[in-house]
Amino acid sequence: MNKKVFVGVDGCSAGWFAVFLTEADEINYSRKSCAEKGCNEEEEEEEEEGCNGKKCTWEMGLFHEFSVLWDFLKTGYGAYEPLVLIDIPIGLKAGGTGERLSDLGGRKVLKARKSSIFPVPCREAVYAETYEQACEVNERFTGKRISKQAWNILPKIRDVDGFLINIINSPGSGRKAGGAAIRDLIWEVGPEICFQAFAGWPMNYSKKKEEGFLERKEVLKKIEPLADETFVGEAFVDELIETALSRYRRKDVARDDILDALVAAFTAKIGQGYGFEYVPVEPEKDAEGIRIQLVYCNYFEKVADPGA
Repeated sequence: MNKKVFVGVDGCSAGWFAVFLTEADEINYSRKSCAEKGCNEEEEEEEEEGCNGKKCTWEMGLFHEFSVLWDFLKTGYGAYEPLVLIDIPIGLKAGGTGERLSDLGGRKVLKARKSSIFPVPCREAVYAETYEQACEVNERFTGKRISKQAWNILPKIRDVDGFLINIINSPGSGRKAGGAAIRDLIWEVGPEICFQAFAGWPMNYSKKKEEGFLERKEVLKKIEPLADETFVGEAFVDELIETALSRYRRKDVARDDILDALVAAFTAKIGQGYGFEYVPVEPEKDAEGIRIQLVYCNYFEKVADPGA
């Protein structure tokens, strides 16, 4: 399986927003097929747009659970090997074993905006039923309560964690190599690290502000195309963003969700060509055997000319 599909995923109010980038000789694909497979129920009555049956290099979708996203990959990109980069903690430490090295290392990589990488609750707290229970459990095992920010994404942490645990027990539901190999195709990513790595410097504004949205959009537009491919560039980025903004309601997919998924997808595709950086270099493994490691592509140092 030598053809690849690069997937960037970010959590949003309606579930998971994902961007799919394929290699040069793409499958015939239409955007309506995404809706017909259930990833965006709002669009089923709309006419096809964009690719119109022609070969195209990108697609996007909205999925209420990660398992639905994975099923879509199997059916829509069955001949492609996926590389999925997702902005969610992957791998959970047990209480009393300290903070994840990926979080400690990620904050060192970031020159600013370190608060975007918050302490991930221990596994026992992640599966608590209420915020107070989660705080109590995490404090008992780690000495610290959890933030509201962490609590708000616990359902999504459980969603991906459950998928990665269950996939080992049902190898027939995945690709040929089974559950363990599927785990190797799904990596945790920190969008703020990715934007810094593409720009060469940390972002100046919060991604929630207009200035922050435009700043990150410009970073993506300045990425040079890979080799002879037309992937990336100003028109390409504008088309992706404008399509997402027009297709999805802001209450379902926020503007910064779109940018975070895009930078993750770009990181997957560009990193495949230029190489990845790993934090930590040697991954931890949690009690379920799940890898705890961030990935990004140090694009600016490898490609761009700082003096230009």
